[in-house]
Amino acid sequence: MEQPIRILIVEDNVIIADDMQSMLEEIGYEIVDNVIVYEQAEEVLKTQHVDLVLIDIILASDKTGIDLGKHIRENYNIPFIFVTSNSDRATVENAKTVKPNGYLVKPFEQQDLYTSIEIALSNFKYDGKAGSIDDEEDGKLMSNSVLKDSIFVKKQHLYYRIQFGDIQFIKADNVYLEVNTVDKKFLVRSPLKDYLEKLPQKKFYRAHKSYIVNVDHIDAINSKDIMINNTLIPISKDFKEFIISAMNS
Repeated sequence: MEQPIRILIVEDNVIIADDMQSMLEEIGYEIVDNVIVYEQAEEVLKTQHVDLVLIDIILASDKTGIDLGKHIRENYNIPFIFVTSNSDRATVENAKTVKPNGYLVKPFEQQDLYTSIEIALSNFKYDGKAGSIDDEEDGKLMSNSVLKDSIFVKKQHLYYRIQFGDIQFIKADNVYLEVNTVDKKFLVRSPLKDYLEKLPQKKFYRAHKSYIVNVDHIDAINSKDIMINNTLIPISKDFKEFIISAMNS
């Protein structure tokens, strides 16, 4: 099931914060919360699922946005973007110390906000695995980056989150991969081998030189194929021996 990206806004100017929220919701992102101080942000991060944080550097608290960025970098595996009115060298150099995934100077337009978020999500390394930025073809291609229990796929102008469990199989087709979920197909530009490394090793296996399968979705098997959702998928001799052994253990 596709889920929108969940964003936390940390901004002490309520008018600007509300404007940002409206921009983001119009694009299709989900706002987890809209808070004004470090302590509130810390609590939201502790209790809610957040995919990305937008942080004003100057906050209405003793601790700054840079302190919050440091806290996120040390405790959470998610990207964050600094949003600030200050673009002087000292502020930028100070901000760089906590390695933000973006830096957005006010005032900005909706497209600036969207572009910063998209680049941050694309380039961020979740669990040490980098997402890739792929070329789009007629708006149909998607790029991806990984979270612990899901993968982001880009469709047109939004990143959607696909649970690993919803992926049934992946088929290689020249330079593209066809990612098949329960009810949808996505095209991704990636080598099959590289994509396999992004997926949980206990569920996903290379069943054939052109296929990765989620073993939880296998409905039937014979000497040459497996069936997933009424689709026959060829399998290698090694995979056949592996899957039969696993079924009998």
